[in-house]
Amino acid sequence: MPSPVRHRSRSLPGALPTAAPGEVLVWTDGACQGNPGPGGWAAVICWEDGVVEEHSGGSPHTTNNIMEMTAALEGLRALPPGSRACVVTDSRYLHDGMTSWMTGWKAKQWRTASGSPVKNRELWQALEAATHTHEQVRWHWVRGHIGHPLNERADALAVAAVEAARAV
Repeated sequence: MPSPVRHRSRSLPGALPTAAPGEVLVWTDGACQGNPGPGGWAAVICWEDGVVEEHSGGSPHTTNNIMEMTAALEGLRALPPGSRACVVTDSRYLHDGMTSWMTGWKAKQWRTASGSPVKNRELWQALEAATHTHEQVRWHWVRGHIGHPLNERADALAVAAVEAARAV
C-alpha cells in the first residue's frame, strides 16, 4: 500500500472543507472541564453516501489536547483500512502536530526544538500508525464555533461525553 499522503490545509472563516471524490469527512472535537479534568471526545463521520456516524467517549481525568487527539484517532480507527479521509479539527495543536511538527520530533528522537520530551508521544505515534492504515489522510483546520453544524455536533457530543465521564 502506498504511504499516506498528508496535506496541510488551513481555512479562513467560511472556507470549510469538502470531501474529494472517494473521501470520507471526519469532523472531530475534544472537550475538558478543567485542564486536567473530566474530558470527552467525538468524531462525526460523513460517508460519501450521506450516512453520518457518531462516535464519542470520555475519561474522568485527562486534558483537552488528549481528547482532541483521541477524537481523531478513534475517527480514523472507525474507518475501513485503505480509506481516503479528511480529518477536520478546530485544534491547532492536533493539526500542526500532524502536518508540521511530527517530522522534526521524529528526527530529534521525540524531542521538541527546546530539547524537552514531546508531550503525548504515545498518542502522536498511535495517530501516525492509524494514518498508515489508510490510502490518504488529509488534515484540515477550521475555526471552532463558527456555526457549522458538523463542528457544533462534534462539540455537543464531546461535551456530553465530559458529563458522562464526570459521572464515572
